[in-house]
Amino acid sequence: MSISDLWRSRCHGGAIAILLVLFLCDNANGAKPSQYLDLPSQFLAPQNAARATVGMRPLVWDSRVARYAEWYANQRRWDCALKHSNGPYGENIFWGSGTDWTPTQAVSDWVSERRWYNYWRNSCAGGQECGHYTQIVWSGTTRVGCARVTCLGDRGVFMTCNYDPPGNYIGERPY
Repeated sequence: MSISDLWRSRCHGGAIAILLVLFLCDNANGAKPSQYLDLPSQFLAPQNAARATVGMRPLVWDSRVARYAEWYANQRRWDCALKHSNGPYGENIFWGSGTDWTPTQAVSDWVSERRWYNYWRNSCAGGQECGHYTQIVWSGTTRVGCARVTCLGDRGVFMTCNYDPPGNYIGERPY
């Protein structure tokens, strides 16, 4: 009986067993467990937690929007520039030096802007950004797709999330 067969019989699910074997083997070589987590979930969970805090329905992962995000992230792979795509969707972008940045960290950075958003004034505190946060919690947005790439020459990690329908319309509250 092979190791895979043994794990399958013990776990009643080959995918879980194989993932665990890959994790155990690769983790011995310094790999991080987050490399094997579902990327959509890493992007979605913290955004939906932020939305739940203000009573918004959860976003759903949209493969069409995710393909757009992946296409655009691949454009930035060469220069890692923090430039928006100016496409048909709302968009949050992130860059971090080094190669260990996770989707959860990028989303946490965007959500942390909540402290600068004043709902009653519908504005950010002077000199601060809060548009990433307001896009995440925008009430009309229902779908999201995101991507993560390591930039050429390990110059960092670029991540983008695209939102459909977009938000952040001047003069409108996010929720």
